[in-house]
Formats: sequence, C-alpha cells, structure tokens
Amino acid sequence: MKVSYLNKISPLGLNTFTSKYQITEDAMNADLLLVRSASMHEYPIKDNLLAVARAGAGVNNIPLDKMAENGVVVFNTPGANSNGVKELVIAGMLLTARDLIGGIDWVKNNKNDQEILVSIEKAKAAFAGTEILGKTILVIGLGAIGGKVANSCADLGMKVIGYDPYITDEAKSLLNESVDINNNLSESYPLADYISLHLPLLDSTKHMISQSIFNQMKPGVVLLNFSRDLLVNDQDLKQALDTKIVKKYVTDFPDYYVANLDNVIAFPHLGASTEESEDNCAIMAAKQLMAYAEKGEIINSVNYPNVKLETSTTKERMIILAKNDPSLAREIAKVMTLLEDHIQSRVSKVRGDYAFYAFDFAIDVPQDLIKTLNVLDGVNRVRII
Repeated sequence: MKVSYLNKISPLGLNTFTSKYQITEDAMNADLLLVRSASMHEYPIKDNLLAVARAGAGVNNIPLDKMAENGVVVFNTPGANSNGVKELVIAGMLLTARDLIGGIDWVKNNKNDQEILVSIEKAKAAFAGTEILGKTILVIGLGAIGGKVANSCADLGMKVIGYDPYITDEAKSLLNESVDINNNLSESYPLADYISLHLPLLDSTKHMISQSIFNQMKPGVVLLNFSRDLLVNDQDLKQALDTKIVKKYVTDFPDYYVANLDNVIAFPHLGASTEESEDNCAIMAAKQLMAYAEKGEIINSVNYPNVKLETSTTKERMIILAKNDPSLAREIAKVMTLLEDHIQSRVSKVRGDYAFYAFDFAIDVPQDLIKTLNVLDGVNRVRII
C-alpha cells in the first residue's frame, strides 16, 4: 500500500509505517495521505485514496464532506501537540504579566550605551508588571489542550475556573482538583484576570467573543486565543482594547486586521511548532492510517464514526462507508441476508450524515455481492480486507 504526504512530515512518523507500506512522493497515486497545512479543497480525489490523516488538530484545510462522499476517511491527531500549545499559552500569559517585550526592545535600542547598567536602573520602572500568583484565569474548553493549561495554571498558584459543558469523564478525571468547573460563563467573565480559549471553530462558536461578551469582562483582562482567529470578532476586539476592557490580546492566529492593532501580542501559528509535537502528531497519524488500512478500525476520524475493531480472524472483512439513511440501512441489511449464514460478526455505527458497517465473513465475499452494494444510492465505498 502506498503512502504519501502533502507537507514535510516528521521522519519518526514516516518510519512508523511497517514494511507493508511504500513511502512515495507520488501523492496522486497514494492510498493513504498525510497532510499538515496544505489545502485539499481543490485536491482531486482518486478512487484509490482510502484515508487522509491530518498531523494536527485543525482540519479547516480539508473538505470533510467531499472526502466522506467519496468514501475517504479523514483523521486528525487531537492531543498529540497539546503540551507544545500549552507551553506557548503559558509563555503568552507571562509576556502580558511582565512587559518583557518592551524591556528586551529597550536593551536592543540602548545596546551602545557604555553605562547601560546604570541607565537600566532608571528605565526599568517603565516595564514593571504583575505576578500571576493568585490571579484568576478562565479556561474555556477543557479538552486535551485546555485541560493541560488549567492544570499548569493551578500548579503556578492561580485560581482556575474551567468551562466545558461537554467535558468527558476521562478529561474531568485528569483535572487538578482545585480547578473549579462553572458552566455559567456570565458568572465567570467578571472574575477573570485572564481568559484562555480552547474550543473548535463551529457555526455556534464563530465570533462568540463579541461586544456583548466583552461588556461582561473584568476591565484590564488579558485574552489568550490559541484556538482559531474567528472565535473573536475583530472589530469588537479593537473597541475592547481601545477602552481598556482588554489590556492585552495574545493570539497564535493574527490576521491582517489584528496584526495591526495596538496591545496585541501575535505569534505566527507556533503552537504546535516543536520537534516533539511534530513527531507525536506524525506518529499518531501513521498509526491511525495503518489501523484503518489493516483492520478497518477508525480512530479520531472527523467525518466518519469512530469504531474500535479487533484484527479479523475470519476469511474476509467487508467495510461499507455510506450515508446515514435508515432506508439505505435496510437495503444493506436486505442484501446481507443473502449470505447470513457466513457472517460471523457485524458492527454498525453512525455519526451525523455518515454511517459505517463492518461484516466478518467465513468465506471469500462474492464479487456479485460487492457489485450489488456499490450500486446502492448512498453507498460511498465498499472495501474488502
């Protein structure tokens, strides 16, 4: 099976693939693809393409529905870069608490002063700041990254309020016991000295931080956005900065408008730009692609249901990717009755608009059965493993 990539991928990730896989630069003829930031919205989808793995969390560069309709499973790697992003959030917070950037610039501008050590004593008051010990931070989103940010802030002696109405039991169990989960943001906004955003960009979250929300915040708050730029309304942000509601805005996603605002500290999308994060993402992506190629198992998909499958001990396994349609499900079940005696196990799961079916057969699956399934309206792909 051929594996290729549309961006530079960590060698540790590529080396994760076993001898069953051929790494090639010929992406157009690959069965499995790895991608980071390259846009795939105009990418031609060939019949041989089985899956795409994004070595990272965000998948805005991949047309998820288009891939799903062509029977291509898309994966991401949530949590693999979480520590790298967490550390940058902490760095951003410290840069706002102490005017380190102003101080560094002062030293650069006065580096030719022979008496710089004397001059420093007079100048340094302009760069004085505050400590974060005892300050309150509101962490919105307590997933892989937000949870680590909350825990690190607690360890640094901050009061931590967490917001996540969808938090899993597992994520909750990993939180420092001092983290106070309050899913009423209206109560939390006025208390926070710092607010850190860690949630996906959805229709429901686009511009969620707008004028009405800024009006609820504590004057002088620091807003940290290491998720997506469109979570914050740019024009409303400018007004909040101008009126000192927001003291500093720290972002890893500066668009042209925000990059030209005062009191903004902007990084060039560096959250996951560590050697460790890139290695972790690539290794996770490779393992997910192999699990799907060899077993049909789906781990961390963003367009099809996640499905846990063991390695098949039967003759053949059939995987069907289809639209989530009750009438289609009945049609598939009807077709399968033709070989009912030879099906040893079956799994079906749905997620949103799409469905997954797996059947383990004690015999070689007849070609006629595959052809019958392929012509059903709504069946996107039939695979035999």
